[in-house]
Amino acid sequence: MAPSPTPVPSRPSSPRMHRAGLWLALFVACCVASGVLNHWHMPAGGFIGPMLVGIAFGIGGSGLRLPRRCFKLGQGTVGVLIAHAMTMSVLMTILDGWLVMLLATAITLLLSLLVGIVLVRYGGLPGSTAAWGTTPGAAAAMVAMAEEREDTDPRIVAAMQYVRVVCVVLVGALVSHWLGVSDTPSRGGGGFPDDLAGTVDLAITLAVIVGGVWLCDRRLPAGALLGPMLIGTVLHLAGWATLSMPAPLLMLAYGFIGVYVGLRFDRDALATVARSLGKMVMASIVLIGLCALSALLMVGLMDTSFITAYLATSPGGLDSMTIIAIDTHADLGLVVALQTLRLFTVVLLGPAMARFIARFAPSGKGTS
Repeated sequence: MAPSPTPVPSRPSSPRMHRAGLWLALFVACCVASGVLNHWHMPAGGFIGPMLVGIAFGIGGSGLRLPRRCFKLGQGTVGVLIAHAMTMSVLMTILDGWLVMLLATAITLLLSLLVGIVLVRYGGLPGSTAAWGTTPGAAAAMVAMAEEREDTDPRIVAAMQYVRVVCVVLVGALVSHWLGVSDTPSRGGGGFPDDLAGTVDLAITLAVIVGGVWLCDRRLPAGALLGPMLIGTVLHLAGWATLSMPAPLLMLAYGFIGVYVGLRFDRDALATVARSLGKMVMASIVLIGLCALSALLMVGLMDTSFITAYLATSPGGLDSMTIIAIDTHADLGLVVALQTLRLFTVVLLGPAMARFIARFAPSGKGTS
């Protein structure tokens, strides 16, 4: 009797193949989520959809991490999109309203300070860490500054900052949708150009994005966004170049930013702040509501729309608020000016604000 053949064990799929499958699933899910939200006329659907998908994959333990370079290039693309929408009349409006913008910035920072004190006092988080987590600057900038301090846990700071970003983005998109300002098409162009002139314009645009990120990323707060924005604005207003913003490029940039933010919410980060997560969300909602009240004051002082004032005073990131402002056709210049002013103010005053907030921590939780 012939011996039975020895079964050949099945070869397990390699980790590289498994990871490639996860990236493919992430890409498909992002496309579906973006398509559904855009079909519902949700502002910034191309950003919010990938962000929510990224959160699901991060919490699900995928272990995926989008390279930081992709996130920076996405911000640079948004910066050039801002430059593309800039006009001299927009700049003059900003210059005329500088005093009101300073007042609005001061109100937003004061409200953030008060909410931060309450959260540090009663949120159950270490004082210095919680102070940096509640400081209303660009999330990436606040995390980077917190990483330089020995008495701060950057994981908790990142979780707190991005929880607020998610809350602000979702509430901002819902408010815009309810106000009925999302039925018009985005300011992005059509597909990629098919003629020589359009191809040259696209090449110049890509050069401004890459060059602006490379020159300014580490030299300015939010430099990956502000660098291409400043360079592109000069070229655009001076008539030296025509900036091309095809829709596929915008959707790719929105997707990069959304996925990067979403994947920051992995199991370890959420486990670290699990006990205080509800309080963090509540604090974010309260801060959003208070800033919305301050936006009503700004509407009267600057003769602007509520959605513009709301996005300008919202304690979210410059990139995310810009994306929503673009899709809702709000006054982009005013939103960018106020968000940028607050960003630089927080970068300058952030350490002092964090030290002040940390004083209100319960005994034994003032540091770490």
